[in-house]
Amino acid sequence: MSALVSVKHVSKQYRQKGEALQDISFELQAGQVLGLLGHNGAGKSTLINALLGAHEYHGTIRVNGFEPMMQRDKIMQSLSYISDVNVLPDWMKVSQLLSYTQGVHPNFDRSKAEALLQQTDIKPKARIKTLSKGMKVQLHLAIVIATNTQILILDEPTLGLDLVYRDTFYRHLLEWFHDGERALIITSHEVSEIEHLLTDVLILKQGQTVLQTSMESISDDYFILDTNDEYRAQIETMNPLSSQKGLGTTKWLLSSQYAAQVEGFGDIYGVKLADLFLALQKEAA
Repeated sequence: MSALVSVKHVSKQYRQKGEALQDISFELQAGQVLGLLGHNGAGKSTLINALLGAHEYHGTIRVNGFEPMMQRDKIMQSLSYISDVNVLPDWMKVSQLLSYTQGVHPNFDRSKAEALLQQTDIKPKARIKTLSKGMKVQLHLAIVIATNTQILILDEPTLGLDLVYRDTFYRHLLEWFHDGERALIITSHEVSEIEHLLTDVLILKQGQTVLQTSMESISDDYFILDTNDEYRAQIETMNPLSSQKGLGTTKWLLSSQYAAQVEGFGDIYGVKLADLFLALQKEAA
């Protein structure tokens, strides 16, 4: 099966800022959800813009077999993008936006979009500028779902939304995802919020990959040891990724290669993606 998204040795250098991406590679098949993580300035937006054909880059990118810069009209038939910034035309009414999308997108199913919007408080005659941020995100997602897109990039989609809107957003998102051969890329600072959605993760730091793996591998490759300080000297020789001081004990994030050596030292726990993300950001700093 050919990859829906293929990124090979992609780099991007800005004249003023220097190198924003350094030799990034990954593939995304149908059924995969990639968490693209990193602090501000890590290179996430630069990579997304390259995928969208918004700027030039070095290396190879293919989206459904098409090159983003030269064949942007082709990739936009199967790729959609939702960001934390409202990009919908504020002056339009909701019904006008549906009519416009129906006119320009050959795969748009207006009845599907209207059915989704009926599950919300969004009224067809409402002007987009009068909608709350949560409503605008719901409207944008309804349009994306109704275009039957294959690949969706979400850039901090729920930033600033309350729990009710977040729950509704992710419920509709998962219904869309499981209704076909689709792939999804999500960036978010709320790592714990998206962890359960992901099949794979790519963590960037200063334009470089610091972790690229499947979610299944994380539990196999790392663990947390909660132990008292009598073992500190021994544990520090094991290159711990992080340590967190508690009441009389310390939690250490360790590679699974040291599991046998610390047997009997204390309690062992599984690793959350948020723990690993924070540890790798500090390690790479």
